[in-house]
Amino acid sequence: MASNPTATIDPREAAHFGAMAAEWWDPHGSSAMLHKLNPVRLAYIRTAIDAHWPGKSHDFEPLGGKRALDVGCGAGLLAEPLARLGANVTGLDAAPENIAAARAHAERQGLAIDYRATPVEEVADGGYDLVTSMEVIEHVTDPAAFIRALAAKLAPDGLMILSTPNRTPLSRLAMITIGESIGGIPKGTHDWGKFITPEELTALLEQAGLEVIDSSGLSFDPGRGFTLSANKAINYLLTVRHRRD
Repeated sequence: MASNPTATIDPREAAHFGAMAAEWWDPHGSSAMLHKLNPVRLAYIRTAIDAHWPGKSHDFEPLGGKRALDVGCGAGLLAEPLARLGANVTGLDAAPENIAAARAHAERQGLAIDYRATPVEEVADGGYDLVTSMEVIEHVTDPAAFIRALAAKLAPDGLMILSTPNRTPLSRLAMITIGESIGGIPKGTHDWGKFITPEELTALLEQAGLEVIDSSGLSFDPGRGFTLSANKAINYLLTVRHRRD
């Protein structure tokens, strides 16, 4: 764990997620909800990639030759698919236990991913074509500083994709009241007061010189599971780039 006093990592949050490291790749374990969310997120990311870098929509590796940074990577649920899409991936996580699990799993899959137990604020290199951070900003100590750090790592023509829960009565019911009791989310994972609305996150992004170019809600359908939708009441995704003046 880095000692940088400006890092936005909350040590309690890091310990909470680090305790789940051994089960991260178990679709029925403590990260079961992430496994259910991952296909929908990947579909959104693939659409954003194809729109931002046209001409490769039929390619198996549309990120070939590009660098991707996944911040708050856990044990690699998103980093590994990004590597399979051709990216040279760096994954960051606050919990060394998660990084150890991520490295071991990637090695078994034959994937070369640069995993680091390092805060994004301490990453020396930048110019990443793709920066992703899924369900992370609601766990940091200073969301504005975190967004500035992400922006600093993004290449001038790069793409950033974020997801986070909205702060609504429905998200409290779905993710905490139900989700952390019977819905498969480990108890204590979320603090509803730290959830960020799309308007608040958009303002933080704009303050960091970024602009939102696409957004989508993440909803739950009893018949189909998680789906992309116009309803952002529970959770949402944003596609972001540097502001073009």
